[in-house]
Amino acid sequence: MILIGVNRSPYTRRVAITLRAYGVVYEQRDLNGFGHREDVRAANPLGRIPALVLDSGETLIDSAAIVDHLDETCGGDRPLTPRLGADRRAVLKIAAMMMGACDKGLQAAYHRNHTPKEKWHQPWIDDCMAQMTSALAAVEAMARPDEPYLSLGRLTQADITAFVAERLGRGLGIDTDTRMPGLRALTRRLLEQPAFSSTEPPPA
Repeated sequence: MILIGVNRSPYTRRVAITLRAYGVVYEQRDLNGFGHREDVRAANPLGRIPALVLDSGETLIDSAAIVDHLDETCGGDRPLTPRLGADRRAVLKIAAMMMGACDKGLQAAYHRNHTPKEKWHQPWIDDCMAQMTSALAAVEAMARPDEPYLSLGRLTQADITAFVAERLGRGLGIDTDTRMPGLRALTRRLLEQPAFSSTEPPPA
């Protein structure tokens, strides 16, 4: 398999962590939608990362769709997203909140980085960051210091998505050490696992 995307992207890193957690051997091409537009669009017409090229040559796009495929083909009887019932709904709810938090944080960042400062709409930036902060705080309320994971007593997509969202939020200036200490402690514990540490992007 070939993973297209940079792990600085929370969406790409979510897939990279999932691949590592499942023990899948893959090659990674460190491409992004800004510096490598044509190469990325060749894999995904939207020009977005990640994309995953399967051994068959088929290309999957969108992190949620890629993760769903990996759960189906690699997850056995303990996929990172449970297959049925209340456990599935609980994990999907957290994953949806955390990936939505990433969406909002990146919208704020893109607005600041790609719009002339005199055209910034600060209320929009503030609202995006408030939405991200609120989502992280909701997951903070679920974190328990005596539990190694958020749900089911094992690693799930709830943990993986919380990990990438917290990292992004911290990078965008949210003081998770002070405001979300339980979530921050979770991400520190997860970083000790090879699937997380081996996908850490290099410093900017």
